[in-house]
Formats: sequence, C-alpha cells, structure tokens
Amino acid sequence: MSAEQAHLPPGVEVIATLPQATTGMPADAEARTVRVTLSPGDPGAPPHRHPGPLFGYVTQGEILFELEGQPPRVLKAGDAVFEPGGDVIHYLGANNLPDAQSELVVTMFAPPGAPILTVVSAEELAERRHLRFTQP
Repeated sequence: MSAEQAHLPPGVEVIATLPQATTGMPADAEARTVRVTLSPGDPGAPPHRHPGPLFGYVTQGEILFELEGQPPRVLKAGDAVFEPGGDVIHYLGANNLPDAQSELVVTMFAPPGAPILTVVSAEELAERRHLRFTQP
C-alpha cells in the first residue's frame, strides 16, 4: 500500500497516477467524461486523434489498444489508459472479445466545442506510416 493510499478512507482506491497527464492540455480546456461501449468483436473507430489528453480505465471486457509509436496492447477490465491527444494518432480501440461487450470510461480535456475525435485520412496515414510501431 502506498503512503497516499494509507490515508484514504475504506473503499477509496487510487487506480493509477500519471504525473505527465497535463502535458499538452489545451488552453481553457473543459473536461468531458465519455463512455465507449463496444459490442462483441467491434473494431472501434477508424484511426483518429483527440483534441487533447484523456485518461481513463477499462470497466468491462478487453480492448485492443494502439497509439502511434507504441505497440498494440490488450487492456483488461481495471487497466488504466492515457492518450496525449493532439497530433498522436489512435490506431486501434477494438473489442478484443468476440463473444462479450467491452467498455472504457475516459475523461477527455478539450477546447469547448471541439469534436471528441477526428478521423485521419488515408493520405495522412500513408505519410505517417513510418511513425507506427512495427514488430522487430
């Protein structure tokens, strides 16, 4: 148990701490809490980016998750997730389970009125192909 958790009341638990989460925070950002529910086998949104950082956790199931420059990984219920937003492409956010629903809850920080996500064009994906993680 960390020193921080030792002073918390029963039933309160710190799931994850990420000191650099405010890097890239848009000026005058508003916080939005978003639930993403994926049906069995759902591939999720096409490659996209978010207007600012987001932080959250998987509440149910498993999500296959990939950000630009990072290897794909499976996030399971209880795992925390962070995206810096801005210019970084979010390639995958798919339900990794073919027979069960998966769910992710995040708090996103974005300029008021900014879209939650912007789909990346095929041309930009081709231009940035060298930034995507490749297996050695």
